Amino acid sequence: MPRRLTPELMDAPDVATDELANALAYLRWVNRRLGGSSALIAFLQRASVNWPDPNGPYARSITLLDVGTGSGDIPLAAVAWARSKGFDLRVTGVDNHHATVALAKAHVAHEPNVTIVLADALDLRSTFSMASFDYVHSALFLHHLSDLKALTVLASMDAIARAGIIWSDLVRSKLHRAAVSIACIGQSRIVQHDARVSFEAGFTKAEVLDMASRCDISYADYRQPILWYRFTLAGEKPKAWPKRSS
Repeated sequence: MPRRLTPELMDAPDVATDELANALAYLRWVNRRLGGSSALIAFLQRASVNWPDPNGPYARSITLLDVGTGSGDIPLAAVAWARSKGFDLRVTGVDNHHATVALAKAHVAHEPNVTIVLADALDLRSTFSMASFDYVHSALFLHHLSDLKALTVLASMDAIARAGIIWSDLVRSKLHRAAVSIACIGQSRIVQHDARVSFEAGFTKAEVLDMASRCDISYADYRQPILWYRFTLAGEKPKAWPKRSS
């Protein structure tokens, strides 16, 4: 199935606030129940074995930039996980949709370790310095973009990340498109429309690996459980953290 981009209704500048809020609530459910938050947390769990001991002399905050943050729900889940392990994770979520940013700020207002910023993902290098975050993450966002723009964002993520990147997105296939159409029966018109066109704009494994190669991201691994609807491209740069002494 060729990749096809169709504007998503929730991205429209004049989308009704109540409809947008409903769509974001549905995405929060997807991230919570169907692997969005767990994909990031699983990576951070693996990576954390090399982080400075939170009780040691070199303890410091771990920083993460979340590109296309939506509600900011994945940052909230990551911060909660980190706190349970004794780590101080600070997350900055960026989105360029004014109404989404307003709703996200309200959703994360109770969590001081999550900050929401209005910023254009295509202009990340002008907004943030090189290697200014330990990690840069993006979930279910790059499929909104053309191939060239997705490459631009992926390369920027790599440049801004000091230690590594995590990209989680949709696997494009007719099976997944059909399955989501059935799963969204009874949902709002925005959810039904945007879910279908999102899968049409997803990526195949070959496309993801080609993009990683073109961005010279050789340190990241592709993961996709059998028949699962989303993939993860994630990894740490060589010598991202000093080896812990045993």
